[in-house]
Amino acid sequence: MLVVEDDKPLAEGLCGNLELEGFSVMCVGTGEAGLDELGASPTDFDLLILDIMLPGIDGFEVCRQLRAESNQIPILFLTARGSDADRILGLQLGADDYLTKPFLVEELVLRVRGILRRAEWSQTPARTGPVVQIGDNEVDMGTMRATTAAGSVALTEREVMLVRFFSENEGRVLTRGELLERVWGYTFDTSTRTLDTFVHRLRKHFEEDPRHPLHFHTVRGVGYRFTSEAEE
Repeated sequence: MLVVEDDKPLAEGLCGNLELEGFSVMCVGTGEAGLDELGASPTDFDLLILDIMLPGIDGFEVCRQLRAESNQIPILFLTARGSDADRILGLQLGADDYLTKPFLVEELVLRVRGILRRAEWSQTPARTGPVVQIGDNEVDMGTMRATTAAGSVALTEREVMLVRFFSENEGRVLTRGELLERVWGYTFDTSTRTLDTFVHRLRKHFEEDPRHPLHFHTVRGVGYRFTSEAEE
């Protein structure tokens, strides 16, 4: 995996702990260096741990450039900025997860393992086939594009994985823990807001009125239930 962190003591600590856990790690100190490494050896890394506040181009811009180039490497943001606006922006740009400093190394390792488990699951064929119907909308999981009332929409990998898990369990109430475990690879109470953000984005894509969803239903105190056909 690749770690992009300009705080040298923190970077050395992160890389050392990850190596002790059995991971192969490369550390660089700038966004430009990170892009260079990924550009030169795009298949050598299975995860990017990316600080946001970097000298030169920041982590948001690194993420933006990678996704613009259709590089779907999983990205875990590290940041001292814990505001909702920053978290949502990172997820909108296509990041997979967001961890605010200071954090426990044990939590970082759990999140890394979870992201890698999720990535492995995402590479197996979907039980529902390559195309999912959501009312009059259609999601092609191979191309990661959706056909909606607003036209063709590009989806992030995490949005596609969430649609897939919902469709594979249509009609069943899924707890937040189940969704986080399968789609994010771990369960943390602090991550439920991230899940809710992604469900809100799916509603904006596929619901005629996101405030009154007919496909992605909230089950209060538990989680969500999905129906491909509209249901009050």
